[in-house]
Amino acid sequence: MNLPQNTASIFTRLRIVLVETSRPGNIGSVARAMKTMGFSDLVLVNPRFDGALQHEEAVAFASGAQDILSSARIVGSMGEALDGVNFAAAVSARLREYSPPVLTPRAVAEQVAAQPELNAALIFGNERFGLPNEIVEKANVLINIPANPEYSSLNLAQAAQVLTYECRMAGLAGQQAPEARAPGNGGVIGFQGEAASAAQIDGMYTHLEQALVEVGFLDANNPRKLMPRLKRLFARTQLETEEVNILRGIARQILVRCKS
Repeated sequence: MNLPQNTASIFTRLRIVLVETSRPGNIGSVARAMKTMGFSDLVLVNPRFDGALQHEEAVAFASGAQDILSSARIVGSMGEALDGVNFAAAVSARLREYSPPVLTPRAVAEQVAAQPELNAALIFGNERFGLPNEIVEKANVLINIPANPEYSSLNLAQAAQVLTYECRMAGLAGQQAPEARAPGNGGVIGFQGEAASAAQIDGMYTHLEQALVEVGFLDANNPRKLMPRLKRLFARTQLETEEVNILRGIARQILVRCKS
């Protein structure tokens, strides 16, 4: 089926990232879930076994989606996995004290579909342990699937199927970017500039932390929860590249003044 031009972009702008996956069958099943919904960009971060993409079980569970496995990449860090990404969504059933804003799969899908400047990644953790806090805290949003609270356990492939389905439906709907409304009225404000990449935001956090240590606001030996709180704060703002540059400029001037 030929997709309309304004809805096809989400299918090339969305990346699935699997972190430290333990079972080869789950990788194959995720590849199958992706292909059935029209997505193809798959990245594995440090899978817990060798030959993940060629493993017999992965190929078997892919069941016709071997092309997704063939084009997938294995990387050694989240920085590599999120290269080129400016909107990262962590998927977790477990809510965190210092998580970024928590959204439903549908809300995230609609946002990504409506904003063509977003190059998005859906990040799924290890089957047993999920995602570590340091990855969740760096994401723009945390996706929580509103399952039955009495039994909310979804396996990795099921979660990926839910997310890719919602993204497909949002893409096919051809939804337009929401009108800017005042935040106090519960609305959203669309991007005015280029969305900052995950790498740019991560660099800004490092720079800001150095400045806060230098002025004595942050104790490097006893940081407590200041940086996670700041990351949660900035995650709600959908930082643009120019905004990140401004914040880094402020941090740079703090460091210069403190050393002069």
